Amino acid sequence: AALKDGLRSQVSAALKEGRVTPTELCQRCLALIKSTKFLNAYITVAEETALKQAEESEERYKRGQPLGILDGIPIAVKDNFNTAGIETTCASNMLKGYISPYNATVVQKLLDHGAVLLGKTNLDEFAMGSGSTDGVFGPVRNPWSYSKQYKEKSVPRSHSADAESKWVITGGSSGGSAAAVSSFTCFAALGSDTGGSTRNPAAHCGVVGLKPTYGLISRHGLIPLVNSMDVPGILTRCVDDAAVLLGSLAGHDPKDSTTIQDDFKPFELPSLTDVSKLSIGIPKEYHAPGLSSEILALWSKAADLFKNAGAKVVEVSLPHTPYSIVCYHVLCTAEVASNMARFDGLEYGHRSAMKDSTESMYAATRREGFNDVVRGRILSGNYFLLKQNYEKYFVKAQKVRRLIANDFVKVFRSGVDVLLTPTTLSDAAPYMEFIQEDNRTRSAQDDILTQAANMAGLPAINVPTALSERGLPVGLQFIGRSFQEKQLLTVAKWFEKQVQFPVIQLEEVKKHDNGAFQHQKSASFS
Repeated sequence: AALKDGLRSQVSAALKEGRVTPTELCQRCLALIKSTKFLNAYITVAEETALKQAEESEERYKRGQPLGILDGIPIAVKDNFNTAGIETTCASNMLKGYISPYNATVVQKLLDHGAVLLGKTNLDEFAMGSGSTDGVFGPVRNPWSYSKQYKEKSVPRSHSADAESKWVITGGSSGGSAAAVSSFTCFAALGSDTGGSTRNPAAHCGVVGLKPTYGLISRHGLIPLVNSMDVPGILTRCVDDAAVLLGSLAGHDPKDSTTIQDDFKPFELPSLTDVSKLSIGIPKEYHAPGLSSEILALWSKAADLFKNAGAKVVEVSLPHTPYSIVCYHVLCTAEVASNMARFDGLEYGHRSAMKDSTESMYAATRREGFNDVVRGRILSGNYFLLKQNYEKYFVKAQKVRRLIANDFVKVFRSGVDVLLTPTTLSDAAPYMEFIQEDNRTRSAQDDILTQAANMAGLPAINVPTALSERGLPVGLQFIGRSFQEKQLLTVAKWFEKQVQFPVIQLEEVKKHDNGAFQHQKSASFS
């Protein structure tokens, strides 16, 4: 039952009162990781390390000196954050076998708060993708593919082979972390969010996905994709838990010059009862081509929910939104080209056996180490950065990015508190359907509703809202003012309480693990 409980109110209290021990909690999660291995959510499971950390936590509880709410709580980390002593691969041949000498700041902060690190989760190679299907360790399967809700509505009972081919993607690139949280193998997980890589899989897997304001959480130790947009993301089963993690992770880091200088005060979310003073903005440009009628209806219903509760709901315009996805891809590939230059086979990672010359070794290393997607983005980025193209593409994209950021500033200055938008165009696609299109096309479609928040550096959160006609999760996105996470999360918590998103009923796991899913309680740890 503890696996479905909230952190602050239930699990932390249960640990303090001795009703469950950190070791028992850790063992249960490790058992679930084994029984859900078919999801391919984890690349590395650090069983020995996790059990040792759980034992240390147990000792602290026995002494009556826990380090806080997160002490003894099992968490997972996306495999593009450096972890000392545990392999960090970025789901690429380039870094297979690489063990970092240090922890990313966010990982270290979690460990300093007593969290138990279960392992590293799967992703698209170097976080370049929107399906978690392009890593060298294979695609991640969405836990909802094996849920009672999906099977009852979408999968023919008689044909098991047909049922097997109907499994759906998690979204990406933090699909492993989203699947890990959704399938109860951990209480929270870290993802990264460059253009929606935390919110997109959160929407498809029915969990909360928070992208904080750029600069609120340190990027030190997060292997970079796009330095000016990358943000560590938080995946949990409820909004309260996201606030708990944010409180542990946010604040200045001397190792990351882009972090805020001010101290960050952790907060407990109030239970909002009166929304009459709120102004919710509905950006008309987010009615994007390809938006499913189902999600459009849900978005409209959510707006009505706020309106009927007394909030002011206004249509707003973000006029440069239609240009944002093109602008994002120019800037993204340009920074990728720069960041990927470090993988040359000399300092760390894969090195080709080619010995004809240093240049041929470089070329062979990068050909062998990177997949087509990464190589394609490097080529595009270098093209945009050529002397004759720099002004025409890169500089122009930077100017458009400023216009996009200014659109948000104007809307928030007009009195709007929070924007309400869809997170994705539709529910999760079946894997066999998803791989019919190339990575570039898919990313352009899937990032369309999420990447503008990254370009503007604003906080945004996915809140699971309802199940689609196919029995799959659909989420909506709230975008807040810069550094106003408390307001954003308070609104998200109110909305979460109103919609009462159903708990996943994992039939497939029940076959392997009868004890873990007897209680349908709230899915949080706080």
